[in-house]
Amino acid sequence: MTESGAGATAPYTDAARARLVMAYEACELADLARAAVPIGEHELNPDGTTRAPGTVLADAARVLAAAQRFFEAAAVFERMGGTDWQLIGEVLYVTPHTARMRFAMPETAFREELLSPEETRSGGAAAEVTSLRAHMARQPLETALDLDDWVLRHEDGDSDLGTAPVSGGLVRRDPHRRTENFS
Repeated sequence: MTESGAGATAPYTDAARARLVMAYEACELADLARAAVPIGEHELNPDGTTRAPGTVLADAARVLAAAQRFFEAAAVFERMGGTDWQLIGEVLYVTPHTARMRFAMPETAFREELLSPEETRSGGAAAEVTSLRAHMARQPLETALDLDDWVLRHEDGDSDLGTAPVSGGLVRRDPHRRTENFS
């Protein structure tokens, strides 16, 4: 199911969209980390050494990069939800200025993704990630429904999740309320 029309993103708050991007990044991180747990039948030589030097380190680097994207998405969500730089700095044990220097660019990029028209980007993996994030921000319901399925497939005894553990939490924008810009 996808949203359509010129105002497809209008029904959801910017904070809800930012939270959805964070949920997606958490999903990606979980999948990458979980894939690193099993030891493949032919992964080790009989003497315990690796058969493919560098492979595990490359996998760990992908997990670390995903964790970094999740961390940035969490900061952007906090900002979109109204959290000021003072509190973000306190939580991270850094000054507000340091927090702002660290996360202002991802926040600005997210805000631009919300405003930019959907277009095909060229330029490799970085452009693909940006395009995917922009799509998630513009089509939150489609992404949320996919994440609902992911959560329900990976349910671990959490019986109180309901049938819409992600999409059910999206907050719709009040059309009569002006959007605030937090600095």
